[in-house]
Amino acid sequence: MKGRILPRGALSDLPKTVHGGQAWKLEGIEDYSHNLNPFGPPEEISEIIMQAVSDLGHYPDDSCTELKETISRAFNIDPDCITIGAGSSDIIRNVPNTFFSPGDRVVLNRPSFAEYSQQCRIVGADIVWNDLLPENDFRIDLDSLMVNVGDDTRALYICNPNNPTGRVEPRDKIVSIVRECEERGVLVFLDETLLELVPGYMDITLSGMVDRFTNLIVASSLTKSFAIPGIRIGFGMSNPDIISEMEKVRMTWNVGQIEQVVANVLLRDHMDYVDHAAAVMAVESEVLNSSLREIGFPVGSVSDSFFYFNSLEPLGMDSPTFKRKMLAQGIMVRDCSSFGDEFRGYVRYSVKDRERNCRFIAAVDSVING
Repeated sequence: MKGRILPRGALSDLPKTVHGGQAWKLEGIEDYSHNLNPFGPPEEISEIIMQAVSDLGHYPDDSCTELKETISRAFNIDPDCITIGAGSSDIIRNVPNTFFSPGDRVVLNRPSFAEYSQQCRIVGADIVWNDLLPENDFRIDLDSLMVNVGDDTRALYICNPNNPTGRVEPRDKIVSIVRECEERGVLVFLDETLLELVPGYMDITLSGMVDRFTNLIVASSLTKSFAIPGIRIGFGMSNPDIISEMEKVRMTWNVGQIEQVVANVLLRDHMDYVDHAAAVMAVESEVLNSSLREIGFPVGSVSDSFFYFNSLEPLGMDSPTFKRKMLAQGIMVRDCSSFGDEFRGYVRYSVKDRERNCRFIAAVDSVING
């Protein structure tokens, strides 16, 4: 009997990535492990979905023409600067498949979103880690970053706000990185999937600047901002040359009719819903932070974004233990061990509305003081 069919060598020791947002599988558990808009989808979402039902009998528009025009107006860029994906994860997958070859050096910050390294490794790229350090409050240190970004580097990935740390880097800092990388011929993938839920995001985003650079790709999504992870819709923005190459790799009909209609209507008519959620969470984050500090939880400073990345070391507890004890209180947090063994003592949790934040605080109090 012949042996089993083996995968490519790049896949031989590659595990599946681990993500949060799994509390829906458990009865009676409130999920703080994901970083979605806490108010859920807009009330009109069912009505918007029904608008697409009559057109389900034909193939969706593979070019997503209407949606691209809506994104074009929203971000003040040309439609040729836009590619549409089945969530930002689709964009994350398409970039390495378009631009990387086996052995290419790609610089990733650590900790950061696991799909970057996963998709790079699938195509055989070599990962160079730029460690974000607690003594720098897990912010990007420009000197150490650019030491890792050499002239032989193919690409650099940046997540802003960074997932899981929640740190937001200012626009000027990101622009300086993009410009230096442009001089070195290095592609920059900037993931802004979480940025729209940060107040003042228009002063931070580089989405409207993509056509000014030869090396910048910005990824965004409606998943977090409208709390619709079950509807897969995301988009990448870059200069037309890069977009045209990514379009060769994009799977045909990757975005269905329902997704296109939902995204078009939400972006056109409901961005105020996202802005309101961002404003509320900014206030609630201050209250949550001070309340956790009062009960002795090592919360640190107020988050730049709407989720927290906390060390449990002062409590003498690791994250799997804390997660288990919080589950017993009916709450799921993100055990950050999956980001690396060095983060076994860190948890991530999100900001919600006042009532649910109070429930979270009471659960933490019970776990650490009960």
